Amino acid sequence: MSKPVKISDLPEFDMAEHLKTDADVAEYLRQVLEDGEPGELAAALGYIAKARGMSEIAKATGIKREALYKALRPNAQPRLETVQRVCKALGVKLTVTAAASTASAKRCVTTPKSASASKKNSAASWPRSCGRAE
Repeated sequence: MSKPVKISDLPEFDMAEHLKTDADVAEYLRQVLEDGEPGELAAALGYIAKARGMSEIAKATGIKREALYKALRPNAQPRLETVQRVCKALGVKLTVTAAASTASAKRCVTTPKSASASKKNSAASWPRSCGRAE
């Protein structure tokens, strides 16, 4: 029979230790974004910045190291500008793709009625069609 292990005897998990390659970082961010938990993106960027060196990321972003620690802690809500600057410094890019359509969701496509109408930039010149391809 094995001896019981106390939780206090277990080593503390540090995500930064497991983010060794660009592929590790990309997969980690993909999973964080896919899970869609609010506040987790900031924490994930913080772990990655720690793995790469917070001081180096601070220099590259022009944001003080202490401010980065605060902005990139779990459940923080950093400004989009901060997220973009950190991503650029980390050498990663967040991209957007269309979500998988569901039966209950309607797809709305907005297109100009004519080339001259699009130049006017008038809301009345843009018809809406939902649920069918243009």
